[in-house]
Amino acid sequence: MPRTADHDQRRRQIADAVCALIAEHGLDAVTVARTAATAGMSVGLVQHYFRTKDAMLLHAFTEVDARIRGRIGAHAQEGTAHRRPIARIMAEAMAELVPLDEVRRTEFRVARAFAGRALDAPALARVDIETAHALRADAARAIRNGMECGEVAEDVAPGPAAARLTAVVEGLAMQVYRDPAGVDGLSAAEFTSAVIDAELAAVFTGECRQYG
Repeated sequence: MPRTADHDQRRRQIADAVCALIAEHGLDAVTVARTAATAGMSVGLVQHYFRTKDAMLLHAFTEVDARIRGRIGAHAQEGTAHRRPIARIMAEAMAELVPLDEVRRTEFRVARAFAGRALDAPALARVDIETAHALRADAARAIRNGMECGEVAEDVAPGPAAARLTAVVEGLAMQVYRDPAGVDGLSAAEFTSAVIDAELAAVFTGECRQYG
């Protein structure tokens, strides 16, 4: 195996170990020794790649963010190929940020742990802020695309609308995490769809002309 591929694989193994520890025991359980044991590596090898707990956490968060963005990108690609309205693609993308299964629950816990740690670590805080800005920028771009195709009214301000959508999905994610069995007689998935669809309906009020 080429050295670069081996290097990347070991870093992914360490990220997976950090995620597993956070998901099962919380951030306090993440130490170099426990991470090494979970990853099936020596302590020395883990320290070769990451010197500190914050460095491991940053890498795990970056991996989680990349996986989420990969799934969102797949929804966008598939939606465009099947000529779906932008609002429908947005609904699928937003749902990827909600902990509706074990994979997303683990990702949510890692993101929350990272955000909490970032409160007192400027280097992590910068990454946390950049990630939030990127998410909001993606939503604003989708809204502007919606304006071009007729799904969004021309008088809608993309920035504030995107901020509202991202704020809603962040709060929704927390509610679903707390109540994974469902809310108000709805399953978690049904509740998520109802909230997301209602919020998107307030922004995407028109019909798409792109495929007309």
